[in-house]
Amino acid sequence: MKNDSGLRIRPIEPADNQPLAKIIRSSLAEFGADHPGTVYFDRSTDALYELFRIAYSAYFVAEYDGVIIGGGGIFPTEGLPSGTCELVKMYLIREARGKGFGKSMIEQCLQCAVELGFERIYLESMPELKQALKIYEKFGFEYLSAPLGNTGHFGCDVWMLRKL
Repeated sequence: MKNDSGLRIRPIEPADNQPLAKIIRSSLAEFGADHPGTVYFDRSTDALYELFRIAYSAYFVAEYDGVIIGGGGIFPTEGLPSGTCELVKMYLIREARGKGFGKSMIEQCLQCAVELGFERIYLESMPELKQALKIYEKFGFEYLSAPLGNTGHFGCDVWMLRKL
């Protein structure tokens, strides 16, 4: 699997719910991050298409040669400061990591956030997801000492913010 013309990033469709939930949960389990207070246990993980019908949200699916390899989106999480959205549910299958697909997904989400008028983008993660944290750092996300907003993800103890 290479990052070439075989990559397609598209908006989520109803049929994507089950494969994406599987990717999210298997990715978290792979890194030992499948604990309470994370998206692993969110009911919304099984209904992403429905969740992302909310105004000022967007979720994108990454396909490689017609196979879903991951996804990620932006969401106007309750309680965030005005002009701030959250980068959410950004996961790729193991075989797709380290090939630039995640970079392409993040770029798509950042572009969408700007187009929707957001000024900042926030994210929550966990120390177990070291590879992802390094990528976020390269994109200019800066660490915060406390969470923003009301995500309900008490299992996440890494918070980052980036100006758009």
